[in-house]
Amino acid sequence: MVKAEVGLGVRSTPLQTSLCSHVILENDFVEIPDTRADPRMCDNPLCTADGGFRFYAGALLLADDVLPLGTLCVLDTRPRRLTELQRQTIKVMAASVMRELDLRRMLAEQEMLRREVDHRVKNSLASIAAIIQLEARAQASAAAREALETVLQRLTALSALHEEINDGDGTGEVAIGPLIDRAFAKLRLLVPERVGLDVDVAPISLPVAEASAIALIVNEFVANSVKHGFADGREGRIAVKVANGGAGFALFCRDDGVGNEASLSGVASGGGLGTRIITALSRSIGAEARWGSDGRGMTLEVVAR
Repeated sequence: MVKAEVGLGVRSTPLQTSLCSHVILENDFVEIPDTRADPRMCDNPLCTADGGFRFYAGALLLADDVLPLGTLCVLDTRPRRLTELQRQTIKVMAASVMRELDLRRMLAEQEMLRREVDHRVKNSLASIAAIIQLEARAQASAAAREALETVLQRLTALSALHEEINDGDGTGEVAIGPLIDRAFAKLRLLVPERVGLDVDVAPISLPVAEASAIALIVNEFVANSVKHGFADGREGRIAVKVANGGAGFALFCRDDGVGNEASLSGVASGGGLGTRIITALSRSIGAEARWGSDGRGMTLEVVAR
């Protein structure tokens, strides 16, 4: 089979008449100035026919284990002899072909390994989530149940992030819209039905680090809102918007819970774990987290500096 050719016009030849099948078992380079004068080729119909091949030169394509994979060859319908420069050129081209083949093989092996790791991570995250859910249901303490549910929410965000990164196009960037949609789909299972979730995301892609931070910040804001803004059983909505910003992106989060100026003062004084996580995540990507309240809930703005 001919992997690639220029000027030959065919993509395969029968094995019994293949010129390369003779050469592949010999030295690393073979030159046959006149095929009709060579005992290996003199009765080959590809050489004896009118307009047949009268000249052959080929360099072996050797794998790392010295297994010959094929040849890179030059053919002509007239007898000829190569110059030393032409011989070296064919050898260099053969080495280049092998480098390309080796690169393709390594990339295929890396992709196989990535898929295996991805599969194991997904299974591990799913197993951990199931264990946490079972533990939460078995707890008699409301505080313990709440702590486990908080852990489950953060694990859910990581799971959505992992899926989106591994389903990406390999450019090193992540589309924010599908990422937030996935996160919300998982969060929806953990947020009370009385609390609605709205999302408005511009069609932008960001580097993995920034996309990861945004997904985790959104998760923390939603978790905080459910825990503090709607703790009294009231109905309401949580909205998230991601827009193009001057330096890359702008994230806006809002809830219409019980948050007010007093709540804002608590955030300003250090806040709880969720607030500190949001601040740390924002700083990690060179952004600033700004909290606010108009007396009808809490707002969060994260803008790349």
